[in-house]
This record gives sequence, C-alpha cells and structure tokens, in this order.
Amino acid sequence: MVASEALSFTLSEIAARLGGDVLGDGEIRISRVSTLAAAGEGDITFLANRKYRAQLQTTRAAAVVLAPDAADAFAGARIVTANPYAYYARVATLLNPLNVGFSGVHASAVVDSPVPDSVAIAPHVCIGRNVVLGDDVVIHAGCVIGDGAQIGAGSILYPNVTIYHGCVLGERVIIHSGTVIGADGFGFAPEGKAWIKIPQIGVVRIGDDVEIGANTTVDRGALEDTVIGEGCKIDNLVQIAHNCRIGPYSVLAGCTGVAGSVTMGEHCIVGGAGMITGHLSLAAGTTISAGSLVMKSITEAGRYTGVFPLDTHEDWVRNAAHIRRLSKLADRVSELEKQLKENNTRD
Repeated sequence: MVASEALSFTLSEIAARLGGDVLGDGEIRISRVSTLAAAGEGDITFLANRKYRAQLQTTRAAAVVLAPDAADAFAGARIVTANPYAYYARVATLLNPLNVGFSGVHASAVVDSPVPDSVAIAPHVCIGRNVVLGDDVVIHAGCVIGDGAQIGAGSILYPNVTIYHGCVLGERVIIHSGTVIGADGFGFAPEGKAWIKIPQIGVVRIGDDVEIGANTTVDRGALEDTVIGEGCKIDNLVQIAHNCRIGPYSVLAGCTGVAGSVTMGEHCIVGGAGMITGHLSLAAGTTISAGSLVMKSITEAGRYTGVFPLDTHEDWVRNAAHIRRLSKLADRVSELEKQLKENNTRD
C-alpha cells in the first residue's frame, strides 16, 4: 500500500471528526503528527507520559493533545481528551490514510474462486477452490490462499502471506508479510524410536479486527480448531501452536512462543519472548513480563514475572550457585528451627 497525498485539517475539523474539546485557536491547520521534541509548524503532538511534561514548555508544535488534568500545562492550541495516546492514533490515521495502489485482479494471479468486484489482487497471488472473499479485501503480491479458506470484508494480506486450506479470517483482519496461518501443528505419536505423524484436521479461526505481524505462525488444530479472538494484536515472529485459544483483545509481543492447547482469557498481555508451555490456562487480564517462562496455569489476573535479574556475569554465577543449593539450605533452616524449638522447650 502507498501513502496518500498529504492531507490537512483545522483543529476544529479534527475535533468534529474525532471528538475532544478544542482550547485556543481552532483554525490552526494540522498536516502531520510528531513527538513533543521534534514537532514544528503544522504538527500536532500529544502528552501521554508524565515524564515528558516538561517538554510542553519547549515544544514548537502547532497543537497538543492533552488529558484533562494537563489541560492548563500548555498555553497554545490544544485538544483535551480522556486518552491522548488513543487520540493520537486516530489523528495519525486521519492524516495518513493508505491507498491500495492497485485494483482488480492482476493478470498473473491464479484464481479458482469467484471474486467480488471490490477485491484487489496483486501479481502472482494464488487462490484455491471454494475460497470466500468478502468485499474490499486486499491481497498483495505472492500470497497463497488454500482451498475452502474464508477471508472477511476489509481484510488485508501483505506480500507472501500463506493461508492454508479451510482457515477462516474475520473482517478487517490485517496480516503482515511472511506469516503462515494454518500449517500443521507439531503432533507426533511415539512408537519405539519412531514418531508417527498425527494428521492435523482442525483449522485456524481468526476473529474480527485482529492484526498479526510479519513472519508469525499460527498452527491449525489437531482435532479442535486454533482460535484467535477478536481484537487480538500479535507481533512479529510469534509462534502459536495447535489447539490454542487466545482470548479477545489479547496482545502478544515479538518472539512469544505459545505451546499447544494453551487457553488465554480475554485481554491477556504477553511481553516479548515470553514462553508458555503446553496445556495451561491463563485467567482473563493476566500480564506476563517479557522473557518470562510460564510453566503452570494462572488462575488470578495480575502481572507475573519469571526472569532471573540481570547482573554482572560473576555475580550471576554466584547467585545461581546459591539458588541451586536452596533446597539444602531450606532443610538446614528447618533443622535449626526444630533444634531452637526443642531448646526453648527444655528451658
């Protein structure tokens, strides 16, 4: 997709479209979004983190988006809204709409299913039989869509995405380059020294408004389907194994690995490189810190961390040695407590 020609709106026009209260000159024209430090003429910026509040005194922005409790911290034109960060996202979208850059079905595409007139298909796309595409779907170059797959209206597949047979994508789903949806799950039955492949007969079902980053893999289910709930946001290089169920509005940061048959409740967050072993469940509202390894189910919402703190190598080795002896140290403490209790009894 390519960027549209530059757009501009007055501050009052922005508020009329997106909400918020305008304070100061509503006729100032805005054409770009920027940071507090880098903003200049025609730029709108925002304050979402208190540690940058001092920059309100030095910013050259034409306007600033502020929360109500900071409305008086900037003397220039501003929009006051409850969530400045979300408002910034909407302003950025308003000022930077994307054009597809192509339309219709390219002559080099191989398409074996009916395609609505509003669908755009780029060069060297391959679409199998009995595929259902919703209106306004955009499929970039080199994508492959297997037989019987379904892709909801307004969805976008960036170059070289693969959707395996039978998988179902909801509406307004965005999938970035190199991602594979519906490859076989890692299922093998041991028999002596050999491993017997287990057919993976489920599919992947992805809800509405899901976005998946580049080079991520979501495996199809072995018997039941792998399910990604509506509104989920999944980063680059994430592995989601077969039979997982990721609750609506959950967020998985880059390099996260989710082993088979994990169930996450609604609005879970997993930091970068978080690892979750198989057949576990995470309560709705659970947050896993970056780099943590989850090896048991979590039944109560909250933030959980399982990372050994960073230290110099020498101190780390020394502390790790102490940790290896914790069991023996605990036994010694128990024995000392027992002896102390016996001594107190004799006294």
